[in-house]
Amino acid sequence: MKFALAPINVGDFAPPEEIVRIAQKAEELGFESVWSFEHVIMPYQYASKYPYNRSGKAGAESDTRFVDPFIAFSYAAAATKTLRFGTGVNILGQANPLFFAKQASSVDYLSGGRLMLGVGVGWLEEEFNAMGVPFHDRGPRTTDYIKALRAAWNGGGEVRYKSEYIDWRGFELSPQPAQAGGIPLIVGGVTRPAIRRAVALGDGWFPVHKDLDELARQMDKLRAEGQAQGRDVSRMEITSFYYQHREPPEALERYAELGVHRVLVNLIAFGAGDVIESMERFAEQVVRKYAA
Repeated sequence: MKFALAPINVGDFAPPEEIVRIAQKAEELGFESVWSFEHVIMPYQYASKYPYNRSGKAGAESDTRFVDPFIAFSYAAAATKTLRFGTGVNILGQANPLFFAKQASSVDYLSGGRLMLGVGVGWLEEEFNAMGVPFHDRGPRTTDYIKALRAAWNGGGEVRYKSEYIDWRGFELSPQPAQAGGIPLIVGGVTRPAIRRAVALGDGWFPVHKDLDELARQMDKLRAEGQAQGRDVSRMEITSFYYQHREPPEALERYAELGVHRVLVNLIAFGAGDVIESMERFAEQVVRKYAA
């Protein structure tokens, strides 16, 4: 099992000295990676329903600090050597895909190939409106943009990609990612279109679940979609949250049985006290026993 920490770029963990302190300690303690959350803005009020909370509201206010993931990762990468970085998840459909490809490629290049890209369609219509991007077709655009990213990370040479949304030709993208074949793309979401997109286009999948029984059902849906598309989904890397505040360490054995390769430990769920001390306790009690 790989262990990761999230979010390194939000709220109390967003000050520059905290980003570096947490990243360096994570590397020292044997965590494989640190992950980000992403919102460009959080409106004062919104009618959109956050899908992962019964209240329909996200656990962030309009003034919550969300440091841009790529900038936070560049900052942390300069202070570390082996730690990897993952976006959990970036809202691809509201981004300019060429600028996104350039930013991600630059981070991977500068970090020596340590970036993983979790991408999703998003849920906050008011944020899309502020970005000047249509909300209604975010699913098809996300699918198209994933294909476009792979076309941009072609190892060098002319970038050529044409679709309903994009017409790229007559240029190269440089620098290219340091990772051969481009940056790993991890598709987030548990709706039927999201699972279909993950199987068709993802190097990995990032489901969100409330308990292990629900995760088991989600994994069944992934395998069924894999059979429908003729893909062996056991080769996909599965990333999932582990709820350390309400699940015992032994639950990690069930995560592994279900096919999860990486668990994200929520820094916020450590609660009050110094986060470094909480990380050290977790590493001593859990990571050293279950990490592989």
